[in-house]
Amino acid sequence: MTTGQAGGGHARDGDIGPANGAGGPASYARAGVDIQAGDRAVELMRASVARTAGPEVLGGLGGFAGLFDAVKLAGMRRPLLATSTDGVGTKVVIAQRLGRYDTIGIDLVGMVVDDLVVCGAEPLFMTDYLVFGQVQPERVAAIVAGIAEGCVRAGCALIGGETAEHPGHFGPDDFDIAGAATGAVDADRLLGPDLVQVGDLVIAMASSGLHSNGFSLVRAIVDDPGSGLELGAEPAELSQPLGAELLTPTRIYARDCLALADHCQVRTFAHVTGGGLAANLSRVLPAGTNAVLDRATWQPDPVFGLLADRGGLSADEMERVFNMGVGMAAVVAAADADRAVRLLAERGVPAWVIGTIAAANGSAANGSAANGSAANGSAGLVGSHPG
Repeated sequence: MTTGQAGGGHARDGDIGPANGAGGPASYARAGVDIQAGDRAVELMRASVARTAGPEVLGGLGGFAGLFDAVKLAGMRRPLLATSTDGVGTKVVIAQRLGRYDTIGIDLVGMVVDDLVVCGAEPLFMTDYLVFGQVQPERVAAIVAGIAEGCVRAGCALIGGETAEHPGHFGPDDFDIAGAATGAVDADRLLGPDLVQVGDLVIAMASSGLHSNGFSLVRAIVDDPGSGLELGAEPAELSQPLGAELLTPTRIYARDCLALADHCQVRTFAHVTGGGLAANLSRVLPAGTNAVLDRATWQPDPVFGLLADRGGLSADEMERVFNMGVGMAAVVAAADADRAVRLLAERGVPAWVIGTIAAANGSAANGSAANGSAANGSAGLVGSHPG
């Protein structure tokens, strides 16, 4: 049964066990699926979804498929479609423990659309998938409101999705979310490793915190009684309770990256997610190149030092798991580096030159093992953070 979002959305689904049990005849409600709660959730999310719908979105709530008018692609010489799918991992557990659901949807959009923009694609539309052990309409609506806010920030439409209820599979308070987005880029403007040249500079864009990676490790640290950490307490190193710090939503860079590509000679972007800065940057570098990144150019936010200290984590482990304060990187022509930093600052994104693209010499950068593969270049961090 579709109870949905604009176009395709929020079909209700119950994946249940044996339907008949002691106490009466089988029914969906007795099996743990509340259709009325699902319908109520859709009504509560209606206004949020509508915020994202421009004239390209066709149809309304409750259809079987989301429709998007792709007429703007006619202006491209050779339009390429790009697609990405992601989730937010176990950051949802932090939201669940704190009972705060208004930001996790922003995280979801950031994780998806900022993968698209790496190749220069403009995000056009997104769909989501939400699954709960028990549908609580207000919780569902809060999560979708966050997804809608993320879509507004990214400049894309939320055109469909599904809300599923899985009693017996998830506990009543358990949930997970995932999403997929489609974007487009003209082949003439496609970014990637083929454009990168020795002598280019790497621009770092500041993260808003942990973003949405490494939370299994974060939870292991917090749950260790020896760490002295509690979600509701404010450690001396932070200016807010730990739980609020951890739920700081992921910065969404899509519009900023597209603006940068419009005004500067950008070769490629790298979205810094699982694996850290060096590993993700190496994915967009051509074979025979090495990105040398200088830790002395920035100071990671206090939350990273807090986790390293309380968790007893090495610097190498921190850099393999977390973004360490850099959520997106751009490789640009050296002549455009200053302009790129200024443009990002004007758009409210702290940015700085973090390193350079050099010819690979067959060895790791001094001070850090280089990350890369035979098909790609490598990247490594050198030096030490200030202080």
